[in-house]
Amino acid sequence: MPGLLCLFAGAGSNIPTPGDPLPETLEQLGRAGRSAGEEPGTLSDAQARIDQTLSLLGGLGSDALDAGTKRTITIELPNGLVFDMTGEQYARDWALAQFYFHLITAYAILRSQGVELGKADYVPHMSAYLRPESMPQSR
Repeated sequence: MPGLLCLFAGAGSNIPTPGDPLPETLEQLGRAGRSAGEEPGTLSDAQARIDQTLSLLGGLGSDALDAGTKRTITIELPNGLVFDMTGEQYARDWALAQFYFHLITAYAILRSQGVELGKADYVPHMSAYLRPESMPQSR
């Protein structure tokens, strides 16, 4: 699970090297991901995973991710392709693309199943930038 190395960016000597075992919580995450096709889980399972992830991220120091920007990250794909990049390049060019790919795919699946979602559901964070006088008035 090469991408998990970014979680250790600010961990100093606690950063695992190839061959070192990962902490049990990360091992569980990897097992859950690899078996998702056979055991997809429930919505409650997904919400619990989100809570666990937020707790893990909340426990990181304020500079944990910044400390890894120069760290070398290697991603080895099953087809034999190998990518070497810095932590900053990983976050910007790999992780964000993976995140948005899966977000958009989930959005498309939900829409195809009749869930009423629109752009406002996809970008609710933009309301922080909205000029109040430009809001449509109720009729």
